[in-house]
Amino acid sequence: MGYLKFDKNELVNLEYSLQREILATNRTGGYCSTTVVCCNTRKYHGLLVVPIESFGGENHVLLSSLDETIVQHGQVFNLGIHKYPGIYEPRGHKYITDLSYDPLFTLKYRVGGVKLKKEILMVHNQAQVMIRYTLEDAHSETFLRLKPFLAYRNIHALSKANMFANTKYRPIENGIASNLYAGFPSLYMQLNKENEFISSPDWYYNIEYEAEQKRGYDFQEDLFVPGYFEVPIKKGESIIFSASTEECKPQSFKRRFNQEEDKREPRNNFEQCLKYSATQFIVHKGKDTEVVAGYPWFSCWGRDTFIALPGITLAGNKDIKTCEEVLKTMEHRLHDGLFPNIGKEEQAAYNSIDAPLWYFWTLQQYEKASGDKHIWKNHGSQMKQILNHYREGINPGIFVKDNGLVWGEIPGKALTWMDAIVEGVPVTPRAGYDVEINALWYNAICYALDLAAQAKDESFITAWQEWPKRVQQAFISTFWLPEARYLADHVNNAGSNIQVRPNQIFACSLPYSPLSNDMKEGVLNVITRELLTRKGLRTLSPNDEQYKGHYEGDQPTRDRAYHQGTVWPWLIGAYIEASLNLYGKQFLPVAKELLADFEEDITNYGLCSISEVYDGNPPHTAGGSISQAWSVGEILRSLELVNAFEKQL
Repeated sequence: MGYLKFDKNELVNLEYSLQREILATNRTGGYCSTTVVCCNTRKYHGLLVVPIESFGGENHVLLSSLDETIVQHGQVFNLGIHKYPGIYEPRGHKYITDLSYDPLFTLKYRVGGVKLKKEILMVHNQAQVMIRYTLEDAHSETFLRLKPFLAYRNIHALSKANMFANTKYRPIENGIASNLYAGFPSLYMQLNKENEFISSPDWYYNIEYEAEQKRGYDFQEDLFVPGYFEVPIKKGESIIFSASTEECKPQSFKRRFNQEEDKREPRNNFEQCLKYSATQFIVHKGKDTEVVAGYPWFSCWGRDTFIALPGITLAGNKDIKTCEEVLKTMEHRLHDGLFPNIGKEEQAAYNSIDAPLWYFWTLQQYEKASGDKHIWKNHGSQMKQILNHYREGINPGIFVKDNGLVWGEIPGKALTWMDAIVEGVPVTPRAGYDVEINALWYNAICYALDLAAQAKDESFITAWQEWPKRVQQAFISTFWLPEARYLADHVNNAGSNIQVRPNQIFACSLPYSPLSNDMKEGVLNVITRELLTRKGLRTLSPNDEQYKGHYEGDQPTRDRAYHQGTVWPWLIGAYIEASLNLYGKQFLPVAKELLADFEEDITNYGLCSISEVYDGNPPHTAGGSISQAWSVGEILRSLELVNAFEKQL
């Protein structure tokens, strides 16, 4: 079997196949996602999911699924599969013989003497999904029926049968145009071959999404089917179905499909899969280039953008240009020293205390990868703005105290990346001095001073040259626990929070660290002993009474576990970097083993990618989003760190 292949025994086992999902994006915010047997288990699944500007640019499911039926000698064999209360109907997965995902998501079916190949392709830079059906073998006249299931709703909602839906359709060349509700774009469904559309408008009730049920959400949906397409298909013939928000020329389908297929890079090893996954997070919208934090439900997040960007552009694909475009987009959104945590313009939420400080780290990675000698000239004004706003006080809750450290405290708000809130209260309240925030603050000041020295910016140097020593002394006196030999997670008026958490790792991994090597060794020893797993770092030591070892259940339950023991793979990047810098070649075998453990995840959960989180307890089951930008980015960056270190030996 190839790298990304599954056989019949695996696919017909729904306990196995329904836990594995695919994702294809169009690079403008839209995507196609479902399970490997094309049975939707999430409200976020759909063959054509696209952002709609008239509804705030949020993603909406237009085409939920497409059922195929083979017709021979008057007998029908439905290849689709849906979950209804207490039953799967139809059960078309039993006809699947194998699956491959290189370069396209490809399923093969066998019904008696009929062999049918199905290939799904999301067209780049278009709101269009194309599916190519090839009849590889048949011994008698064969017909193909295609039945579209329409949702026409926000990805976070569910549709219900109603009297307001426009159930009429409009005939177009080789297909139909349908539009269920005002404000939505029409959905143009066409084939590259003349066919007959049989009108049979009907609602299909109570289709269930198992993943949503497990997550404590509403999980039953009604989908509308306008009818079905029927077309004869001969042995060796390929028929292409297209669903798009624009009417297309059917004569162009074959050429467009082939052109798009030729653009796809091979996914025949671990690193190639990660590189492919990395490109899916990049979204171009007009003049803006953004990073989607994760699929299928995240949008662009400021903090996630800066943490993920070096890995998904520089380490994985050497894409300097895209990195520059994202930096420019984010810089345009800088306001009073902060980047938006989520949203933009009027909808922007400026409540991320660390995003501006991660911006400095991203520039450090960019400079290293690009060799750019003009960082201060091109980005210095933004760097100065950020540093000055922190020093002067961004707002009453975020400011620098007299000792030189950053203080963050806004009642009811979670300002750091540990941002889960349940019933209006942060699950991990970290008001005060946060260890990673101040490690990032120290790194930012030192980096800016080095750039200013190279550029001979004397006024900046004069204003800031005393700060590194001041911040370093305050950092050590505030966070270092000499007897325990690790760092407090945060410190406030109530005292030091000495829970063992991973946030201290950044004080060891950042290019400019306030710690001595002896202190770093102490921190790494504690993290290795209590937080390190084969899937990343736990967010809390299992020895802590607040530790939650499983990430499951309804949203409040999951949020209470989100940063209370759940493993985050993106943290492995800082751990590997800090360990390589401190221990050198002695740590290389460990680093390789840690990264190799992620290879199995390419065929689990979200195919060809790395998930958002894992359970804190073994066997560390994947959870959260099926494909997370900073998870993929930091593993790619870690692979590059290991490769670069080996070359130096």
